[in-house]
Amino acid sequence: MNVILMGAPGAGKGTQAKEIVKRYNIPHISTGDILRAEVKKGTNLGNQAQKIMESGGLVSDEIILGIIKNRLSENDCKKGYLFDGFPRTRIQAEGLAEFSKVESVIFLKCDDEVVIKRLSGRRACSKCGKDYNIYFRSSKKDGICDDDGAAVVQRADDNETTIRNRLKVFYDTFTPLMQYYNENKIFHEIRGDGEQQDTLKNIFALLDPLR
Repeated sequence: MNVILMGAPGAGKGTQAKEIVKRYNIPHISTGDILRAEVKKGTNLGNQAQKIMESGGLVSDEIILGIIKNRLSENDCKKGYLFDGFPRTRIQAEGLAEFSKVESVIFLKCDDEVVIKRLSGRRACSKCGKDYNIYFRSSKKDGICDDDGAAVVQRADDNETTIRNRLKVFYDTFTPLMQYYNENKIFHEIRGDGEQQDTLKNIFALLDPLR
């Protein structure tokens, strides 16, 4: 099955993606990971991308699509794939359609206030990196890691102003893409701001018939 998972920052894509790839035995494909792999291997596309990134530019849709096409030809993609963070534009979506048929696009819908609470509440141990959230999963002692006693800190960009800006960028970028897949009748909206297991149950109900 060929699936795209979409959602705003904090919608829970990473958490749900882990369960999806485990259930259906398909790879979770990240554009960033592919780019780094192509650069490391020294392929022609990788070298082109590296020069652009080193100069501070954006890698073109043509190069991204070429790298994606190469990745989908690998053996682990025979049963399908899960994309998270790709495509980012309608041009990329139309380009992908030329060599791979996407069967389902899942959009994890979350109210902005829930996302803001999830992200602004995030904390991490400054030593071991253990994750906490002051609203949902706080440490036993405020500001102190349960495991090693080190300080629990907040990322500088996990403040409400920055998060609201990130949400605006997301909607500006992804709305045309969501419209494209809706036109193709493969776009599905699933609530991502409830209980994790409820969200997962709804995702599986949608994807199981594609197996």
